[in-house]
Amino acid sequence: MLTLNLAKQFSVEVPQQEASQKIPCTPFLKWVGGKRQLLPELLKRIPIKINRYYEPFIGGGALFFKYQPSSASISDLNPELINVYKVVQCEVEALIEDLKQHFYEEDYFYKIRDLDRSSDYLKLSPVQRASRLIFLNKTCFNGLYRVNSKGFFNTPFGRYSNPTILDAKNLRACSQVLKNVSISLASFDAIEDKITPKDFVYFDPPYVPLSTTSYFTSYDSEGFDLEMQNKLFELCERLHIRGVPFMLSNSCSTFVIEKYQKFQIELVSATRAINSKSSARGRIKEVIITNFHLIK
Repeated sequence: MLTLNLAKQFSVEVPQQEASQKIPCTPFLKWVGGKRQLLPELLKRIPIKINRYYEPFIGGGALFFKYQPSSASISDLNPELINVYKVVQCEVEALIEDLKQHFYEEDYFYKIRDLDRSSDYLKLSPVQRASRLIFLNKTCFNGLYRVNSKGFFNTPFGRYSNPTILDAKNLRACSQVLKNVSISLASFDAIEDKITPKDFVYFDPPYVPLSTTSYFTSYDSEGFDLEMQNKLFELCERLHIRGVPFMLSNSCSTFVIEKYQKFQIELVSATRAINSKSSARGRIKEVIITNFHLIK
């Protein structure tokens, strides 16, 4: 029988790191479904001893930047996202210089946004592409990364009082945290041949929609549909059989609850504000799924 436990009932040894070992920083990108508000719940579920940390849906990296594992591998299937992570890791000073040119103005926003519609986009350097993505992320509607079927960024201009486009101090700090991290453009299942039972993986995929109207974003031109959710579940089962500890976040949907019922399912409450209607925004239930209690 499936039991949904409240997150406050969960208790494990929390991994402790000396404060002096951590570099104060925050994600340099806003990301839909970001985990900043759930960090206390996520951090206390990471096993106290792990060899290597894996996060194959890195997104904004809220958990990664807060936890700051000593050995890590992060990845994603979004080439623009992975490019910006690699640039922050290796070319942060050049990125900072390029970001200085950008300013918050609607016509300028659409000029930069529409660069990917022309052949000139292919001539941009990795630093210029990373700079463009950060600028769009900070000035588009709700920081929403969305592309159309042709792969063109299509989120509209966002209305802000004074958005921070360049935070050089934080970018340099994030660069330090990323210094020895493996960053790769890869599907989530690419970790299967690398990860061991002494490692740990955190999955934060695009969520299963709670209604037919809630799935209005497209993370990439291919999307992440129920078939992909099934493939992710099958990967979790295979990892579990091998004794690999995992943690997964998703929506509190019937699909997710029924699929993962053999594992530990914890309810948490989060505020989500990406709906275009303000009346539809607010606190919703999400789930954190782990397999620790079943590993012998």
